[in-house]
Amino acid sequence: MKILKFGGTSVANAENIKLVKNILQKNEGTKMAVVVSAFGGVTDLLLSTLNLASQQDLNYENNLNKIEERHLQTIKELFPVELQSGILSKVKSELNDLETLLEGSYLIGEVTPKLGDKVVSYGEILSSFIISEFFKSEGIELELKNGRELIITDEVFGNATVDFELTYTHCNNYFTNTPHKVTIIPGFVSSSYSGKPTTLGRGGSDYSAAILAAATKAEVLEIWTDVSGMYTANPKLVKQAKCVAHISYEEAMELSHFGAKVLYPPTIQPVLHKEIPIIIKNTFAPDDEGTTITKNKNGSGKTVRGISHVSEITLLSLEGPGMVGIPGISKRFFETLSHEQVSVVMITQASSEHSICVGISDKDAKKALLAINKAFEYEIASNKIKEISIESELAIIALVGDNMKSHQGLSGKMFSTLGKNNVNIRAIAQGASERNISAVIRKEDVKKALNTLHETFFEENIKQLNLFVMGVGNVGSKFLEQIRLQKSYLKEELKLNLRVIGISNSRTMAFHENGIPLENWQNFLDEGQKANSERFIQAIKELNYRNSIFVDNTANKTIASHYATYLKSSISVVTCNKIACSSEYSNYKELKKLAKQYNSPFLFETNVGAGLPIIDTLKHLIASGDKIIKIQAVLSGSLNFVFNNFNDTTTFHDVVKQAQEEGYTEPDPTIDLSGIDVMRKILILARESGHELEIEAIKNDAFLPPECLETNSNEQFFDSLIKYESDFQRLYQNAAKKECKLKYVAQFENGTAKVGLQEIPKGHDFYSLEGSDNIILFYTERYINQPMIIKGAGAGADVTASGIFADVVRIGNF
Repeated sequence: MKILKFGGTSVANAENIKLVKNILQKNEGTKMAVVVSAFGGVTDLLLSTLNLASQQDLNYENNLNKIEERHLQTIKELFPVELQSGILSKVKSELNDLETLLEGSYLIGEVTPKLGDKVVSYGEILSSFIISEFFKSEGIELELKNGRELIITDEVFGNATVDFELTYTHCNNYFTNTPHKVTIIPGFVSSSYSGKPTTLGRGGSDYSAAILAAATKAEVLEIWTDVSGMYTANPKLVKQAKCVAHISYEEAMELSHFGAKVLYPPTIQPVLHKEIPIIIKNTFAPDDEGTTITKNKNGSGKTVRGISHVSEITLLSLEGPGMVGIPGISKRFFETLSHEQVSVVMITQASSEHSICVGISDKDAKKALLAINKAFEYEIASNKIKEISIESELAIIALVGDNMKSHQGLSGKMFSTLGKNNVNIRAIAQGASERNISAVIRKEDVKKALNTLHETFFEENIKQLNLFVMGVGNVGSKFLEQIRLQKSYLKEELKLNLRVIGISNSRTMAFHENGIPLENWQNFLDEGQKANSERFIQAIKELNYRNSIFVDNTANKTIASHYATYLKSSISVVTCNKIACSSEYSNYKELKKLAKQYNSPFLFETNVGAGLPIIDTLKHLIASGDKIIKIQAVLSGSLNFVFNNFNDTTTFHDVVKQAQEEGYTEPDPTIDLSGIDVMRKILILARESGHELEIEAIKNDAFLPPECLETNSNEQFFDSLIKYESDFQRLYQNAAKKECKLKYVAQFENGTAKVGLQEIPKGHDFYSLEGSDNIILFYTERYINQPMIIKGAGAGADVTASGIFADVVRIGNF
């Protein structure tokens, strides 16, 4: 014999009920008990209606009309007109009885648990009748059996306790003698010894089915729902969650206790001792394998089998010196909560006996606080115990697995993973069975925590990076294209999955929770909202994704001023914007400190040399114990391009214009030609070498006339270059006479730095530097006579984008 239970979503409407009929017909010839829930959402609507009635709010009548309309509409969609009359008559009769009960609650202005059980049971009573009549009309031979005649309980209304011995006797008598192959039974409902209606609590339809399975020693209990089994995590929150094919009773109980909604926790108890398999199946995908729950079955010997969570948790803490060594404190504490019918989800106690902390439901927090304060009124008044503290809006996350106890380091791995993503842990608990590790966190961190842990324990070490890109001009657009082209390679070879969640330019910004399609990001951005750097930050915080990285492709001072905010939120920063690292030394040091403090990398390789590994190499030299003696460099790709192409047959104006058009200069070319850009770069290198230096201390031998530097627009600037063409030609001629080339050189030595135009003779390392290339010479204690040389393209959108790309990959490999 099989027991099949169909939940509220499976019987939510006529279309779904027809799917249930198809499943039954595939089991034709098999003896079955089919337990059905109320139509999806009806139980909640009944509770809401009763609550309104008890508050003497006439809006309860509107709810009652909705309940009636829902059931009558389903009948009209399921049955031809000639079959509807008798069914409608029966349903309306039941609804009239329900209306009478609600009127009574309205008149007296209250509700009792006994009345509550009567009212909420109408959902299953009505659904089971309509469903059984439909199955009969479709040729399925069956009987409708009232669950109250089978499941007997005490008279604790609202959540009755089952008398298993009497219940098993009733079930055996019925199923042994019934001639019907199929029996439809309303779940959730039961009756007391004296025949009064009771219920089995929320989720009770699962429990009803399990009781019937145990009573009849069924070959299997099938729970049909709207997902294809128990998943490694909630698939609505974790897109990469996978169905677990086989799991043990104990693992299933832990997962269901910690929020796996596909299974009501008490369901497992009746079938566990009789070792009856439970199969979780999907009504809407009946051919999916689902999850099989049996004794001690961990198919692949994996440690963590699932990650679950419970939302709306409050931490209630009792602490004080008067608790130490005093017997009975814990007993009084838990007896008080029990008396108030407050269920404790999690317990943690300090080994010093100085404090007890429990997790309870948010809805119970107020009454629990009042009760505990009253119970310990004397101790609180005498300062032996502190006033009870509560912290709400929390959640519990739990790792679950039978084999966790035999593997070391799981707790450390779990907490390290959460810590790296700024998920603060408020309390920790681990059972003696070591079957689960639980942690209390902020409820707004649940999605991030679940995804982070799932990535760590289930996703074959594929790490997801969520990028928020500010600036999508020359460099930014190249960066996005590189991600698009390399996405598959990164996932297959480096185990990194890059998603661009947000993008912005100076006009608009746009976000997509599942990743912006990079094939047409321009169109996506055009349809976005008005750009605002503050709202951009807020959006990133609200999304609260794991492994978040802010990528700054601008040269904007305001954007750079926000880096500290990102880092404090454990959002990594990758930037080609030199303003932050070349600002006041105190700000530079603060950003570096925040990166360490909040475990949020702050990388700026492209601040010097675009895509060349200059800063990274410098860091390795310092980390290995080497010491920088001197740095000499040509660090401006734009200036090198200009002076490599400027001669007596060209004009300085035309060459600079060409450099701007080809993307070698900043949008404002005076930043490059004034030397400020090179000053920032040598300043950053000096600081990365371990020296405290401000930009004002750097000597700048400017070659541009003051008038050129004092212009207010690009147009004025280029006009001024024409005016001083003879000056630029004189610089060229002087160098040419000496067979030298003009190079804009930066130097740092003995704690001082300078930049300026120099005449470089033949044979010098800088002489043959072509195009927009950069070159840097590191003289160190280990490289005294022959410096370490890094040379290559130092400007251009492609190479700068590749440098940013490399920094993102570095973060992925941290």
